[in-house]
Amino acid sequence: MRKSSITIDVVLDGDKVPEQINWQASDTSAADVRKARAMMLAFWDGADKTALRIDLWTKDMMVDEMADFFYQTFMTMAETYQRATQDATLVKDIKDFAKVFYSKFREQQLKENKA
Repeated sequence: MRKSSITIDVVLDGDKVPEQINWQASDTSAADVRKARAMMLAFWDGADKTALRIDLWTKDMMVDEMADFFYQTFMTMAETYQRATQDATLVKDIKDFAKVFYSKFREQQLKENKA
């Protein structure tokens, strides 16, 4: 049996706020440690029928980056759901929601920048 590992290291400040997120995967062409400003990790507990999540972001993560991160995450979740279920209707709904989310974020940013 083949084994692959993903290592995540989080550097915290004195208040336990993430300053840096570093990760490395054993089964990839990019062998070097990679830096990230945010991460979302989810596991499905089949016995309890619950999602277990770890969501972290560094203090350097900007609001516009968070919106981009969420938009891209919604879109990739839709693609994953498509591969898992072949349910084109719900996949379209997820992608449409992602587009509306991002559009509303952009409108909000424009209003705030004009004020």
